[in-house]
Amino acid sequence: MNPQFIMDGLISGAIIGLGAVGVTLTYSILRFSNFAHGELLSWGAYLALAVAGALGFLAAGLTKPIAPFSFGWVLPISAVVAIGLTGLLALAVDALLFSSFRRRGSAIIIMVMASFGASLALRSLLEFLFTSRPAYFTKALQIAMKLGGGLRATPDQLLMLGVALFAVICVHLLMTRTDIGRAMRAVSENPALASIAGIDVRRVIRTVWFLGAALACVAGIMSGLLIQIRPYLGHDLLLPLFAAAILGGIGSVPGAMLAGLIIGLCEALAVQAVGAEWRAAVSFVILIAVLLVRPRGLFGKAS
Repeated sequence: MNPQFIMDGLISGAIIGLGAVGVTLTYSILRFSNFAHGELLSWGAYLALAVAGALGFLAAGLTKPIAPFSFGWVLPISAVVAIGLTGLLALAVDALLFSSFRRRGSAIIIMVMASFGASLALRSLLEFLFTSRPAYFTKALQIAMKLGGGLRATPDQLLMLGVALFAVICVHLLMTRTDIGRAMRAVSENPALASIAGIDVRRVIRTVWFLGAALACVAGIMSGLLIQIRPYLGHDLLLPLFAAAILGGIGSVPGAMLAGLIIGLCEALAVQAVGAEWRAAVSFVILIAVLLVRPRGLFGKAS
């Protein structure tokens, strides 16, 4: 068996893990499965593409590739802008939709169905604005470098692995070493008690929405750079995202990333072992197995 599946799995798993961190944070704080989270990956990628196109038009020098990568400074700059815009989009969706349900104390199933409707609306709006034709940040070809042990990777792929690791470390430090992180963990444990203790629950909720959307944006940009950008980008990753969030344990940031890597490796192994047509089934099998054997996940707490 070709050991290259390890590198392919790590790259895919890093994207899944970043998206799963947003899923696990949203679920642990807001107590519902947000099916619109996948669309934030797609919107993040398209917003970065739009900003990159505008910057490239205004300052063509920014599009010159930064050796040894396939993209110029236009992509990092547009990524920062897109992160902010995606976060604002998530806050807008919450303000227009979910906040009203929270005020009325609506049942969880209503929140879930509302998120499903939001997902359809956001995806349709993407197709209306950008069409369903695939788009690319860059079409430059890169030669994969030999890493030893039969593994190869392009500079872009190695950079994306580094970005994913850096992002997860930053989020973990935010959750464990800052006041807002401690407030988020308190709200996750008991929102009513946290409110009585003087924690601004609404501020925590806004922070979670923005942080989850920012991570989704980074994951979407990574996927768009390494593969392609299309409206169904986030939708196709939704099942692996939820599988990783549950496998890692709801509320665990390192667990979500580790679970994402595990799922990515399993998918890459399945492609070599039984064929690419079975790749999508891997996440479903892992999800069912975890729910049956260890519902709290690898790092989740027993309820």
